[in-house]
Amino acid sequence: MSIRHGLLALLERGAMHGYQLRGEFEESTGGTWPLNIGQVYTTLARLERDGLVRALEEHEGQRPYELTERGRAELKVWFATPVAGKDRPRDELAVKLALAITTPGVDVPGVVQAQRTATMRAMQEYTRMKRGAERPEDLPWRLVLEALVFQAEAELRWLDHCESRLVARVPRAIVEAPAVHLEALDERA
Repeated sequence: MSIRHGLLALLERGAMHGYQLRGEFEESTGGTWPLNIGQVYTTLARLERDGLVRALEEHEGQRPYELTERGRAELKVWFATPVAGKDRPRDELAVKLALAITTPGVDVPGVVQAQRTATMRAMQEYTRMKRGAERPEDLPWRLVLEALVFQAEAELRWLDHCESRLVARVPRAIVEAPAVHLEALDERA
């Protein structure tokens, strides 16, 4: 999701100033995507430049913004357009593991295990937080939490897959003791 479209969606509810938008954005995402106020005002300036919002008269030191018809049209297209699949080759964890496998001296199983432990802890925390989001007005936050749980579950399955691939494809000396294996190679040189 882009901040741009998030702010447009919030402005569909009514005119708001930057601090209100930041608060509503963070509340809508359960604080999983904190914004700094500079991001909000920079994005608002671009939206105004592009004719998607307009600034209203300043009130009590704050300048509210409202959605334009062009902004509503863009928002409608955004809501109607499916989100593209995650660009896996740019996924930091996938790149980290690919580099770990090819970098001398890296304990690849240790990297996998450290990530598995962190992901399990995160999933437990998300599950704990879900228990506190039972009111009907908590539904947006609960959906965000459930998405995070599902992503963590998928990551754990992928880590299991990586581990099985490592055991099956990488010579045991590299998987179990990369530093020893590399030292032996250095001695032969």
